[in-house]
Amino acid sequence: MKGGWNAAVLAAKAAGTAAFFILFKICNRMSDNLVINMNKFTIKSGGTRVSLRIRKAVALSVAVAMLAGLCGVPYASANNAAAKAEAEHSASGNTASSDSESKDGAAAKGSINKAQAEKLLRQYINIPSDYKVQSSSSTTVKKQRGSVPVWSMDFIKTVNGKRLGTIYASLDANSGQLLSFESYNDQTGAKPVYPLKVNRDAAQKLAANFISEVAKDYVSQVKFNSEEGDSLLPPLSGEVRHELRYDRIVNGIPYLDNSIQLSIDSEGHVLRFRLDWDDTIVFPASVKPITEGEAAASIRKHAVPELFYFIPQSGQKKEPALYYDVQPVVIHAETGEQLPGNGYVMRNRQEASKEPLSAEPLAKPPVPGSLTQTDAEEAVVKAFALPEEYKLQNASFNEYTDEADKTGARWSLEWAAMKDGKESGFAYASVDGRTGAITEFYTYKNGKRGEAAEGGITLGQAVERAIGAVKQLLPWQTHEIYLQKPAEDQYKDRKPEEIGSYYITFVRKIHGATVIFDHISVGINAVTGSVENFSAYVSDYKYPEQAPETVDHKLVLDRFMDYYNMKLTYRLFSEYSLNGQPIPVEKYQTLLAAGIASSEEISQQSKVELVYQLTPKPRPENVLLDAVTGEWRSSETGDPAGLEIPKARDAEGHWAEESLGLMVAYKALDLVDGKVRPNEAITRGELIKMLVLARSGGRQYGFDAFSLASTASFKDVQAGSAYFAYVESALQQNLIDVGDGSFNPNAKVSRDEMAELIVRALGYNSLANNDHIFKANFKDGKDIQNTGQAAIVVGLRIMSLTDGKFLPKKQVTRAEASIAFFRYLQKRAELQEAPLRM
Repeated sequence: MKGGWNAAVLAAKAAGTAAFFILFKICNRMSDNLVINMNKFTIKSGGTRVSLRIRKAVALSVAVAMLAGLCGVPYASANNAAAKAEAEHSASGNTASSDSESKDGAAAKGSINKAQAEKLLRQYINIPSDYKVQSSSSTTVKKQRGSVPVWSMDFIKTVNGKRLGTIYASLDANSGQLLSFESYNDQTGAKPVYPLKVNRDAAQKLAANFISEVAKDYVSQVKFNSEEGDSLLPPLSGEVRHELRYDRIVNGIPYLDNSIQLSIDSEGHVLRFRLDWDDTIVFPASVKPITEGEAAASIRKHAVPELFYFIPQSGQKKEPALYYDVQPVVIHAETGEQLPGNGYVMRNRQEASKEPLSAEPLAKPPVPGSLTQTDAEEAVVKAFALPEEYKLQNASFNEYTDEADKTGARWSLEWAAMKDGKESGFAYASVDGRTGAITEFYTYKNGKRGEAAEGGITLGQAVERAIGAVKQLLPWQTHEIYLQKPAEDQYKDRKPEEIGSYYITFVRKIHGATVIFDHISVGINAVTGSVENFSAYVSDYKYPEQAPETVDHKLVLDRFMDYYNMKLTYRLFSEYSLNGQPIPVEKYQTLLAAGIASSEEISQQSKVELVYQLTPKPRPENVLLDAVTGEWRSSETGDPAGLEIPKARDAEGHWAEESLGLMVAYKALDLVDGKVRPNEAITRGELIKMLVLARSGGRQYGFDAFSLASTASFKDVQAGSAYFAYVESALQQNLIDVGDGSFNPNAKVSRDEMAELIVRALGYNSLANNDHIFKANFKDGKDIQNTGQAAIVVGLRIMSLTDGKFLPKKQVTRAEASIAFFRYLQKRAELQEAPLRM
């Protein structure tokens, strides 16, 4: 998912709309059964439909078109009549409170009626009487053999017209078994306790008790999965949801596709329950698997390390670095042979061609200059042969700084075609204001655009036209651009008007390594063969002239065998056929999602296999494997990282062991030779880093790194400093000020200084400056510069006195600082102000 997310973020920035992120989340979670329609921006995934009313959302159109490629799902253009009708139906449909039925128009049959279902649901999860049923639906859920009827209901609580709570719940309409529920309450004034009132171990006990109450028949068939949902990092606030999973166990072996999942908050409330189970599956009676050692050898044999360039989003160096990736391998547990993988990988789902579009660049890069509006308009009209009836409606010019910290400029142009006083067509383009390169193009026309090719065009013809478009628009880049071969089965036996658009994507490679933050895509109308969408983001970073020397594959595989857990598990593998012809799972899902075929028309043969597969281990942060050094690095910052939280050898048994461990876990305090050095004086840089991390929930950056000024605010904390981001963030949050322009990151910190910093973080510094309102009987009060701040931290028991003295000039040790900030986290939760209700 690394590449998909990175490219999607860039597309979202280009689109400039939050709606893209909604689409991406749907794609990420439900891409197995997803269709995107661009007429009304309707996204349909299984039984879920989201309709977005967006007028002339051209930037979103481009982003969604690209998103379809990232997700590997069909993309329906405006010429797809069936998709258009579906979109219009969805856009006009009333999704407010109502009772709904299954897709065949009749309520799913079951032995439990609606009234009985409501009564059972209220009993199962103790739904209060002031929660009223807002909507209910009767549907069927397909199993491996047959289907089961299901009742689903939404309960809401309203006070004075304001919704204060929602509970969604469903149950089996035959057995009455609770299948799921999820609750939300408006608890704006809640103050989560810190440290947690209910930790993960306690939440597990609550979960086990809850399962025994609502699903007692399943208790003996499940086992707690200690790794799934586990966060190795200790929490920094009381706002925690424990995610717990119990896997189905068959013959002592987990079947991971069936499970019970729960979410429990730090107060001990069960917020979500879900039972995923299929009793119709028949498992093999007995299977003799190969040993784990043999399985590991087979996995290493079949695993393929891949090189890619990536830029950590919050890293100090805005330049690509070379990393290795190894996709998890699935092998047959009896034979050791490789099997098709589970699920889908966003990055490189489609196989890239072995050769680039050309051995050498087809042209020299354009010379940067200053592009006029007329130049930009003429370039687009010529490249895409816009008809004469398209008249320019809007043009805008903006300058910006990109992720490579280079200034750029962009022309955004919009055309419209009018007929009988109504808009009959539309086109949008984005043109680089320096080079004249067209980076985005999108067009639609009500009805057919141009003359239809006889019988439409084939996928092969669409690919050739897409390649031609890339060669025409990016001729200086063709030696680094590779076609991603589209899946032919996705379009097989479908008419051009059913296909709508062929969506062809390309990747950029440098020395064989995929540049995953670059993207190129072309949409070809399946009826006319015209280019109706073009999107290209090709970054302007410097790459080495020669391929860097990388670590050998044996070391790479060693690292990834540490990264993954190897598990022996069952999996359900299905094969599909339509009209007697085998079809891949992707086509099966496409046909269902597009409504071209029903599940009854497609035959399915399923078998349960025992496999060894790799699953990622819990880890404190997301990591990437440096291809040059073989070290793990944070995917967020690019800094050295590990798969486990480091332990300080000299903190064990120390009076500040817990708080020191907390700071080490979040890298607020560094280790040298495995030691945290608790009695050493803490520095200003370390203290600021600690505070910024505490305020940002532990993220290595508590802000958007791109929003920082390119020049440092302090002359002694430049952009290359390890403290640069934290100091700049603290300045933005008004925790520190510029002063004389020096920060002195290595200077020692006094108790007086730390008191002021903590009070600023609590938001009480202005109050503290009125120190006359505080009663501060310090024996050494005359020596304290920040008397009000000292009074507050002592009064809140964040800092303590020694024989009645505050000792303002005493240097703070690393252990003392960690204790103070642990107490700060606790008091921050206690002092949270609830909003005033009128």
